[in-house]
Amino acid sequence: MGGEAIAAGRVRVTFLGVRHHSPACARLVREHIRALRPAQVLVEGPVDMNDRLDELLLGHELPIAVFTSYRDEFTRHMSWAPMCDYSPEWVALTEGRAAGADVRFIDLPAWDRAFAGTENRYADAERRYERAVERLCRDFAVDNIDALWDHLFEIGADTGLDERLAAYFDLVRGDEDASEGDVAREEYMARWVHAAVDRLNGETSSDTAHIVVVTGGFHRPALMRRLREHLDAGSSASRPDWPPVPPFPGDGKGGSFLVPYSFRRLDAFDGYQSGMPSPAYYQQLWEGGAQAAAESITRAVVRRLRKRGQPVSTASLIGAHTLTAGLSRLRGHESPSRTDVLDGLAGALVNEALDSPLPWTGRGQLRPGTDPVVVEMVAALSGDRVGRLHTTTPHPPLVHDATRELERCGIPEHGRVDLDLGSERGLAASRVLHRLRVLAIPGYERVAGPTIGQRPETGESWTITVSQLRLPALIEAGSLGATCAEAAGARLGERFLAAGSETGQLAQVLFDATLCGLSELTGRVVDSIRGLVESAGDTAGLGQLLHVTLSLWRHDRLFGTAQSPTLAALIDAAVVRLLWLVEGLRGGPAPADPGLLHALGAVRDAALHAESVLSVERADLVGVCQRSAAADRPPALRGAALGMVAALAPDDSLDLARAIRLVGNPELLGDFLTGLFALAREQLLDTATPVLGVLDELIGEFDPTEFLAALPALRVAFSWFPPRERARIGARLLDLRGLNGSGSALLRLPANAELLAHARAVEQRVDELLDAHGLITNHSGGSHD
Repeated sequence: MGGEAIAAGRVRVTFLGVRHHSPACARLVREHIRALRPAQVLVEGPVDMNDRLDELLLGHELPIAVFTSYRDEFTRHMSWAPMCDYSPEWVALTEGRAAGADVRFIDLPAWDRAFAGTENRYADAERRYERAVERLCRDFAVDNIDALWDHLFEIGADTGLDERLAAYFDLVRGDEDASEGDVAREEYMARWVHAAVDRLNGETSSDTAHIVVVTGGFHRPALMRRLREHLDAGSSASRPDWPPVPPFPGDGKGGSFLVPYSFRRLDAFDGYQSGMPSPAYYQQLWEGGAQAAAESITRAVVRRLRKRGQPVSTASLIGAHTLTAGLSRLRGHESPSRTDVLDGLAGALVNEALDSPLPWTGRGQLRPGTDPVVVEMVAALSGDRVGRLHTTTPHPPLVHDATRELERCGIPEHGRVDLDLGSERGLAASRVLHRLRVLAIPGYERVAGPTIGQRPETGESWTITVSQLRLPALIEAGSLGATCAEAAGARLGERFLAAGSETGQLAQVLFDATLCGLSELTGRVVDSIRGLVESAGDTAGLGQLLHVTLSLWRHDRLFGTAQSPTLAALIDAAVVRLLWLVEGLRGGPAPADPGLLHALGAVRDAALHAESVLSVERADLVGVCQRSAAADRPPALRGAALGMVAALAPDDSLDLARAIRLVGNPELLGDFLTGLFALAREQLLDTATPVLGVLDELIGEFDPTEFLAALPALRVAFSWFPPRERARIGARLLDLRGLNGSGSALLRLPANAELLAHARAVEQRVDELLDAHGLITNHSGGSHD
């Protein structure tokens, strides 16, 4: 068997540097272990799993990952060590066991500080030797590391593969300095290699014993150098112990569990930090070789495109095969590579000019606007396989707690669930489901129920679907706590800290904590917010906060807040601060600010439903609104201020019709109405007021150009009305004009409203030009309805 081995007494140590998730490297590992039948197989992987290798090799359906988490008062760290059928580390484990070797992981656990900031243990070191890789890409005329790797190693015969890999990794690492974390990892892995050598040399047998060390190619030169230094210094004659597993730092908690993984998460196009892209392609390459992989993936691309209604003709398919074969020969490949297949398919199937380079010429996630055909091609090569754990695999406590909680509340595995929040059983089930929602567990979607800024509902509906990703998400969420309540509280605690002084985000945390039934966290959030309100400057965030606290204060039976005095004080402080901010707003024409309008709606609701806790008299509040309706304010604020007055002081002599006439400018009217309708849309629905008639008259006087300018803002204004109310407005318009028909029919136009208005304006302009040049003597300029 070829390959460089270091002789150490009766022991021969073979170092195999690999690229993670490379079929070629997996084949190399398999062939060496089968040929050498080593006594020891040492693999780059988390040493804390050594006592659980039987669990790792239970018979899972790959891909899977070792998920490790660590959490203390200040830190939360998560890391994955993914493995698929063609991962060299997985092949080393399985082939080593089959050969009767003592198989061990030798790398530091993921909670060690050497992995700080590293989410994936097998993150490639290519970023460290970027200059060398760029030089090689130029020399071989390829786009990136993936095309280079395929060209050098994945396509063609394996003859001399180990020598080529060794030369490659020696070249790309060169004299580059390793990071502090890499040095710590290499020192630790070297200790395992040295212990394995000394233990075998300490045995009485004189037969040659082999050790195979499988690590990322970046680490191979350093480990070989350290072993030579160890031998030069004189190895131990005793049988040393294996290096200890580093403990958790401080008083932190955590551990490692197996988790199902997916090809989508493995794919570099989906943001995975290491290894090979297009896992479905490399799975086929591992199973059947390059030619079979090319044919299989081509069929998969065609199936996906046809399933989505994209026609792929026989001629196009023949063209793709021809292009792929030609590119393969041109690039010197015995069989088509991944990029040969992708370039051939793109050349035959993409008919439009592309705005950006093809994604496989680089790395990373697909860019927005990527051609749909290219998106489907990448998805076909990525694959949709999701791993599955053996039924006896241990899980973290959260998985079992979630199962118990769902069963206790009678929540089915799938289907629609309707809950009565007024009942103890319904409220308990709601809290469990909200905790799973906060933890982002797939398959639990709320379709109706209490929301911020809306009237409270005593009913709640959920749609529950079966998802292959539910178990992985629960296992990973187990790093936050042992129960649904504890884990959801920890997740919301992270959001709470991340929100800082952003009152809008804190409002979301407060509402979610209440829905989850986490009273202790709710109290912490309220205490934190109280000190922020008096200096807050974000009207939208304050408005969201006011909506939340008002809902919690008003509806104590639902949320158990019992008209809390603490919440009452928070409501009053938010109202006072918002009024102060609104009084300071000045400005000319500007689009309506939805955040400001929602905030003013919250102030209105507080004045209507919580007047007893406000330190501001209603008359003073109305006074602020009257001043905010002055002409030096933005039109949407003017409309909203008058809407507030109409809602809070309906008996006052407020002439809305006159106010609307004063803002009859086409450029201002829509924004003014947006503010008015946001706060008092009932005024337009009230048949006793002339508001609708005035609007019909004003808009009817616009010429087509003015109407076209006013239309976008008018559509925003009327979007505040739900469809049924818009139909009522349509019916009243018909009545005002003495016409018969359905108000709903006016909502259904034969074409886009802006398009119709633009066409009318063009027609008027044409008529004006014809008239100006004396080309027509009698015409009628259209009027709009």
